[in-house]
Amino acid sequence: MATAYSQTREIDPDFENQLLDSIDKWIERDLKPVVMHHDHNDIWPEETVRQMQELGLFGATIGQDYGGLGLPSTTYAKIVARISSVWMAPTGIFNSHLICALAIEKFGTPAQKARWLPKMASGEIRGGLALTEPDAGTDLQGIRMVARRDGDDYIINGTKTWISNGINGSVFALLVKTDPDANPRYKGMSLFIADKGSATPGVPGRHGFRVGKKIEKLGYKAIDSAELIFEDCRIPADQLIGGIEGQGFFQATGGLELGRINVAARGVGLAEGALRLATEYAQIRKTMGKPIAEHQAIQLKLGEMVTRARAARLLTLDAAQAYDRAERVDMEAGMAKYFASEAAVANAEEAMRIFGGYSYSKEYEIERYYRDALLMCIGEGTNEMQRMIIAKQWVKRNPV
Repeated sequence: MATAYSQTREIDPDFENQLLDSIDKWIERDLKPVVMHHDHNDIWPEETVRQMQELGLFGATIGQDYGGLGLPSTTYAKIVARISSVWMAPTGIFNSHLICALAIEKFGTPAQKARWLPKMASGEIRGGLALTEPDAGTDLQGIRMVARRDGDDYIINGTKTWISNGINGSVFALLVKTDPDANPRYKGMSLFIADKGSATPGVPGRHGFRVGKKIEKLGYKAIDSAELIFEDCRIPADQLIGGIEGQGFFQATGGLELGRINVAARGVGLAEGALRLATEYAQIRKTMGKPIAEHQAIQLKLGEMVTRARAARLLTLDAAQAYDRAERVDMEAGMAKYFASEAAVANAEEAMRIFGGYSYSKEYEIERYYRDALLMCIGEGTNEMQRMIIAKQWVKRNPV
């Protein structure tokens, strides 16, 4: 029988080392050779997704009772950083999926967990998180999507945007308003399991639920970001997560701390990857008869980059470890997300400067790191918002 959700998890060190070693081998053998083709052409990495499914990444943080790996956040962050150091986009494919699964595992009814989690853990069903709307991003209480009860169903109307896995995913944790007049606003919000009804070509899906336009992006290529449009769409009442209206705001934000740790880990990977590329290039490229790594101007850049990357990693692991201890980590996750994402941008820019004119050529990988890094400062709550959260929590923890 499945047990109640537990955030406190441990892992055998030998198993963790074996898992990380298998991830490293997969990155070298299968991931590195296909990155530039998929990124430059913005092609959904179907084979990469299949391989991640075989590695168990779609069940990484889902409990073992449901067929997942049940990994602690710390191990998950290490995996995300490793992959992101080579290519950040694939980590978004399974992160959005896992946040959806977390909402079900943490807050769902026993029937909801039994129905959805085993197939999500295996990757047979891939999910996403549908919170953002055209006029509501960071301010989730400003959403306008409405669900109205009608017998055994809810009728849903509205549009979500910037939804990762929107095209290739099949089930979403959908935040709506079941009581638009509630005061305060968050008390009128509910979270649903919204499935497309069918992921099979030629087989009709759920009536009134369709994918809108694919959003073209500066970076973060090969992963689909799209609109989800609901027009008088009927969702069964038994797909209201937890079975009680008005709990959606806390259910949705309950997974954002893990999401911010994921974004922080992506920032770590990008910062370390940019450092790796710059270090390799600085030892090969020569000017004035010696490698540019021997020039003081380049040494100053590398010194800052390696320190920045290390600090980002330590902040991220600190937040992940606190999360695994089931502590409140909005401040720690916010600090990690804020610093690591800014470190990614700074290291990518410095690496671009070290590469010089070649950094502007798509024949070199470093330009992708710069394009991808900028998103980390915006996604999962802007860094401006993170600094406000950090300050408020700091003051609350240190009263006069």
